[in-house]
Amino acid sequence: MKKTPLYEAHLRQKAKIVDFGGWALPVQYSGVKQEHLAVRTNVGLFDVSHMGEFVLSGEGALDYLNHLITNDAAILEVGQALYTVMCYPDGGVVDDLIVYRLDKQSYLLVVNASNIKKDWDWIQSQLPVIRHPVDLQDQSEQWALLALQGPKASSLLQKTIKRMDLSELLSFHLAKAQLEGVEVMVARTGYTGEDGFEIFVPSRKAEEIWELLLRVGKDESVLPCGLGARDTLRIEMKFPLYGHELSKETNPLEAGLGWVVKLNKAEFLGREALLKIKEEGGPKRRLVGVLMTEKGIPRQGYSVTDIEGRPIGILTSGTMSPSLNVGIGIAYVESSFKSPDTPIQIQIRDRLQSGIIAKTPFIRRDKK
Repeated sequence: MKKTPLYEAHLRQKAKIVDFGGWALPVQYSGVKQEHLAVRTNVGLFDVSHMGEFVLSGEGALDYLNHLITNDAAILEVGQALYTVMCYPDGGVVDDLIVYRLDKQSYLLVVNASNIKKDWDWIQSQLPVIRHPVDLQDQSEQWALLALQGPKASSLLQKTIKRMDLSELLSFHLAKAQLEGVEVMVARTGYTGEDGFEIFVPSRKAEEIWELLLRVGKDESVLPCGLGARDTLRIEMKFPLYGHELSKETNPLEAGLGWVVKLNKAEFLGREALLKIKEEGGPKRRLVGVLMTEKGIPRQGYSVTDIEGRPIGILTSGTMSPSLNVGIGIAYVESSFKSPDTPIQIQIRDRLQSGIIAKTPFIRRDKK
């Protein structure tokens, strides 16, 4: 299995290590529920160094990028970021990613760990369509990525940063900074629904910064957090995960990501297919939140039915919500069942158990 630069630190902290898409990563330290609630009420620290980082630069970088993604990178100012997806020509999803504009002709693409090679090959295969010079670099090995998330993330990080006021760093913006003399990039982004930061650290300095944040964060009761809490946190927000809600068999319109599909752009991969879906009345199925109204935990792969027991969809993710103490999930269902409060049932083992289509996100927080 591949290991992040923080693997030895995780072992010292007695994390439970699992195989996650070929990576040896911590699933939990003190416990999923405890780590989850720490992020919702205080602050948690995640190792997400398995994510991939590509840098795209050159005179043709913007045209190349806009050919690849559904969102419009032309709106980005230097230091600004956006969420987007890459699609195949048929509208299926290659990956979802965040794009940061580093300077006038340079962009950082953060992609899912399980898709690094696939994304790299896909992006490279599109190079011939661009007329102007483009340089593409895979810098995934050069960077470690730490996610500091929670209401107290800002106060903790501010203690370690010199000559930078974090109150001026807006959501989905990135800036260069120093943490105890280490040059890093700090982005106000994350995958939990809480305020927080993703910190790009040179790989050789990852353990130094990890230990620094845990040491300085004792007053905020910071906890190291694993993949288990990362998953429950994102399910509460109905954030999609590639391999669950997104795949080459799904499109961004049915996944509720129409807001990152800019059909008014001149062209991009998948545009014609997505335009056709919209012109034909929209997707035949929709991604929705599911809330159990009787005891039971929905899980990926469970069938969703109407109140008569007719199958209408399938769960893509599910968990017992640590914040709500009730079973919640994410599912694709027939579009006619997308409205909140619509009664449904979930096939849990040999029983149909009651639930409703829920208004999402399940947890609402003020965002900076």
